[in-house]
Amino acid sequence: MRLDRSRADAIVGRALEEDLGSGDLTSNAIFPKTLRVQASIVAKEQGVLAGLPVAEMVFHKLDAELGWTPKKQDGETIKAGEVVAELEADVRTVLAGERVALNFLQRLSGIATAAARLAAAVRGLPVRVLDTRKTAPGLRLLDKYAVRVGGARNHRFGLYDGILIKENHIRAAGGLHEAVSSARQHVPPGLKIEVEASNLKEVEEALEEKAEIILLDNMSLQEISEAVRLIAGRAEVEASGGVTLENVREIALTGVGLISVGALTHSVKALDLSLEVQ
Repeated sequence: MRLDRSRADAIVGRALEEDLGSGDLTSNAIFPKTLRVQASIVAKEQGVLAGLPVAEMVFHKLDAELGWTPKKQDGETIKAGEVVAELEADVRTVLAGERVALNFLQRLSGIATAAARLAAAVRGLPVRVLDTRKTAPGLRLLDKYAVRVGGARNHRFGLYDGILIKENHIRAAGGLHEAVSSARQHVPPGLKIEVEASNLKEVEEALEEKAEIILLDNMSLQEISEAVRLIAGRAEVEASGGVTLENVREIALTGVGLISVGALTHSVKALDLSLEVQ
């Protein structure tokens, strides 16, 4: 999975500045600069690894001469006790970068693990699991990278690369017709218009306006099934809201082609990894 390294590097720089400030008072008070150590990053539970290149960036920013040996790759399933990377550097470097590197690695691996479980739950069905814009502020690039590593797909990256007409757009515009009509006058060629619907009446209105994608927001399984029958292939269908690992396959079996899951990034459980100095 491709990672935009230049943008990731900027994110890493800000994270180090936030944590280090003027320096690591504790380590600098205890250790001389000349003390070099070896350390390992170790998995404490099973999951899908994501963010190892980002963790490497953290330490390389602190020490260009760092010795870094990856033992696993992003996308691999790791088990408790397995070493995912080894490093050799000044002890100050290792301890200064430890928390930032692990914060990235644990969060991104948690996202990738959740994405992999959801993707596995709908395997064999003609449906794609998507993320949303409910990412940690400033970390969207990395959060969405981790989603891809886990085997799910990205929805739009931001407000700038997709049109999704939601409830508040419709209210402020004076109605669905007005919102879609105005959007069509300004939409770039080839860009699909997606409309959110929370009931069957709104689905019918979206069809009348020839929306290319209809997002079924927080509907029950029965409502989703009825909406899919009503749409009958005239638009792509996305289900969103209340999606869990336990019900995602049931939702997929209704016939929707897309399922978006905000929990992939907004409430992910970090995967447990640790750094151990030898």
